[in-house]
Amino acid sequence: MGNEGAAVTVLGLGAMGSAPATALLAQGHATTVWNRSAHKAEALTERGAVAAASPAEAVAASPLVIACVLDHPALHAVLDPVADTLAGKTLVNLTSGSPEQAAEAAAWARAHGAGHLDGAIMTTPPGVGSPGTMFLYSGPRAVFDTHRTTLAALGDPLHLGTDPGLASLYGAALLGLMRAALTGWLHGTALVGAEGTRAADFTPVAIRWPGAVSGFLATYAPQVDAGHYPGDDATVDVQIAAIDHLLHAAAARGIDTTLPGLLKATMERARAAGHGSSSYASVAEVLKGAAGAR
Repeated sequence: MGNEGAAVTVLGLGAMGSAPATALLAQGHATTVWNRSAHKAEALTERGAVAAASPAEAVAASPLVIACVLDHPALHAVLDPVADTLAGKTLVNLTSGSPEQAAEAAAWARAHGAGHLDGAIMTTPPGVGSPGTMFLYSGPRAVFDTHRTTLAALGDPLHLGTDPGLASLYGAALLGLMRAALTGWLHGTALVGAEGTRAADFTPVAIRWPGAVSGFLATYAPQVDAGHYPGDDATVDVQIAAIDHLLHAAAARGIDTTLPGLLKATMERARAAGHGSSSYASVAEVLKGAAGAR
């Protein structure tokens, strides 16, 4: 869609809300901003933004309204009083929340005649505006396609599907992956650090390792989908024996063993469920919990 320079309103100018407004201005969009604390708009007005005096004025200024406020109660506190002015507009909700809250917001927007996309920002504020940064969206494809060019000013826009909760669900899953990876790296820095190796020296080697791990993800994804886990690489039994080496190395150096201990216990549950000779991907059956038993 050729909507370069399209008018956009941004509601909420905290650290994360200010970043999309800044990125939109940098791409030449006519940007109206509003925040409960008006002084937070000053830096943006110096760059060319128009500061609205009220949410009603802000919503009226643009066909596309991006909301990035503290939480969903704050979103409703801002928009409920002006709900009747949203008809024919598109609300892109970048406010963090649960998939259930995203579904509720989508239904609320539809009830007031507005298009709706739920979004998840997969970066910290300094990464907003970079073409390599993922912004996840879910909701009607036609709404996404209409505003894709404008949303690309914030980062790489990825449409995940029409279910409004998908962006929030993916976001939660990806942040879980990030935290697990970062904690594993930090445990590694502690382990090698016990022998005098600096984290800065360990990290260039560690950065090369996720490339190999990505290969396992691509191999294991079809196994997870099929629920079939051929043990033709490294079985759960082999992985349990291997993680014992990490546990022993950590314990011998006084390093906390909670994380590898949890991993081993999870693998042992998979083995107890009959997956000792299966691939590591069979651990998914344990992680599904009650959902996997349906």
